[in-house]
Amino acid sequence: MELTNIPYLASSSSSSFFYSSYSCCTCRRAGKLVKTVSAAGGRCAADLARSQLFEQENEDTLSGPSSCHYRRREFASAILLPFLLPHVDISSATETYDISVIRSGVRKVLTKAKAAGVLRLVFHDAGTFDVSDKSGGMNGSIIYEVDRPENTGLNRSIKILGKAKAGIDKIQKVSWADLIAVAGAEAVALCGGPKIPVRLGRLDSSTADPAGKLPEETLDAAALKTSFSTKGFSTQEMVALSGAHTIGGKGFGSPVVFDNSYYKVLLEKKPQTSSSGMEAMVGLRTDWALTEDEECLRWIRIYAEDQARFFDDFRDTYIKLVDSGATWRTA
Repeated sequence: MELTNIPYLASSSSSSFFYSSYSCCTCRRAGKLVKTVSAAGGRCAADLARSQLFEQENEDTLSGPSSCHYRRREFASAILLPFLLPHVDISSATETYDISVIRSGVRKVLTKAKAAGVLRLVFHDAGTFDVSDKSGGMNGSIIYEVDRPENTGLNRSIKILGKAKAGIDKIQKVSWADLIAVAGAEAVALCGGPKIPVRLGRLDSSTADPAGKLPEETLDAAALKTSFSTKGFSTQEMVALSGAHTIGGKGFGSPVVFDNSYYKVLLEKKPQTSSSGMEAMVGLRTDWALTEDEECLRWIRIYAEDQARFFDDFRDTYIKLVDSGATWRTA
């Protein structure tokens, strides 16, 4: 008898491992080949092997003790091998997140034109974090907050990601918090920015975060620094995160290219005003407020001259942002 196949471990594309094995034995009886296939693992394979061993022993009396000894050893291997392989807990393996599944789902619905809105969604979800009481943060609560004035227009980005979520959930469940964090990173990469690794396992909030936690667009530099400080971010990190305005329709370079044009424009221009005194459509008041503070201005100059430095700092600060206030699953 020849053991033609042995048990094996296979992995799915979603990194959920499962145990799959079989044995296929070819026996010669009365001059004919008889092939037996059985599902391996546990008692069924062992019972079948013992049964075949008993039948084979009767035939082996005709072929001598040496042949019988060989076949006994072969059958023993077939019986023991499934139990020698490492055990995989299927129930816990199915809980494993595969970030490639989430990225693939996001890429199906994301375009460069939609990237800025998706990235803004990240800031407005995570931006409610408060260091003092650990409230708010990256928890998916933005889906309950779209009616707030500061979140105007974000319902479109939520609908876009909702389509991605429907497809992803058919493969593996994904929280809104994880989905938004990954989608923001994909938006940056899609527009030519740095690749940002995102840790998975955030749990969603079932209620809205407290209102009034996001920085207002009318704040000056001092007030902005105070606001970001309450969220655990330094002046440098604030300036780095502000570079996200390089994409979108704010007038800083190409609306679909993530680069350091934001900082170059801040150094080269001042917001023009119309006859009515309204600022032109180049950035927000808070963008230009950064140029009025010496500490902020120092980092603006650094990032304007060194795009690689900006990319590195933005990546690190983005990771900090999407981890802020997150509640992580323990299983």
